[in-house]
Amino acid sequence: MWQLAAAAGMGALACCLRSAYERHHFTTDVYELTSKKITEKKTFVFLSDLHNNCFGRGQERLLAAIREVKPDGVLVGGDMMVVKERAELDTALFLVGELARQYPVYYGNGNHESRIDRKRWLYGDQYDVFVRRLKEAGVCHLSDASIDFSGGIRISGLDLERRYYEKRVSDRLDVSYIEKRLGKASEEKYEILLAHSPLFRKAYARWGADLTLSGHFHGGTIRIPGMGGVMTPQHHFFLESCAGCLVTEGRAMIVSRGLGTHSINIRLNNMSQLVVVTLCPAS
Repeated sequence: MWQLAAAAGMGALACCLRSAYERHHFTTDVYELTSKKITEKKTFVFLSDLHNNCFGRGQERLLAAIREVKPDGVLVGGDMMVVKERAELDTALFLVGELARQYPVYYGNGNHESRIDRKRWLYGDQYDVFVRRLKEAGVCHLSDASIDFSGGIRISGLDLERRYYEKRVSDRLDVSYIEKRLGKASEEKYEILLAHSPLFRKAYARWGADLTLSGHFHGGTIRIPGMGGVMTPQHHFFLESCAGCLVTEGRAMIVSRGLGTHSINIRLNNMSQLVVVTLCPAS
């Protein structure tokens, strides 16, 4: 009996050590997409769900990996901080500020950024301060807003309401909801949509997003080969959209496994991820 208990203890220790490793190291994964709308090859780095995690002093390992890519722009998908009893913003502001010194940076909100704005009775004017500091650093903040990028590309940021982040919410989202916030998608330009939750990928595709960039699900926390991510923060189990590149009605969605954790501080077979997207004109 003691042998079984010892083996279980060793297995648990091994899982804890592996989880700690995966939380503090990341892979760089490259996706290449083509479209007739794209007029010039562009490379973007996509960051999501940092949750104040640090990769070396001053984020040196993460910044070095991004410099190696030499992106044309940096896209941020939200949840770069942890917002619970208080909002801890300095880590996120430092990273995006350093990036904005070298690259155009486009920042879309996640549920943690939106929480600061929504709960002003608790966080005061911290959301306004956060947005102001982003803009002072030269970051383009896209909260229900769009902007044209060179190469025939347009970038839009969708700010979902709280109800779409509730536990066990359905995957139904009306296209009219997106149009009310962003207007109609561009038909001429390649539309990149920063939409934090990947749960509504069908609506994003029907709205007209050629590429949706999402996070939020943290890769499913624990990934099981052949089955995918186990659980999302909204208590959905084994969803296909926990990570990777998915195609819906001919339109792509890339779901980042994220760069950090918060409430469930576990990663297993689910390394933190830096996403690189290369967009090429169709030949």
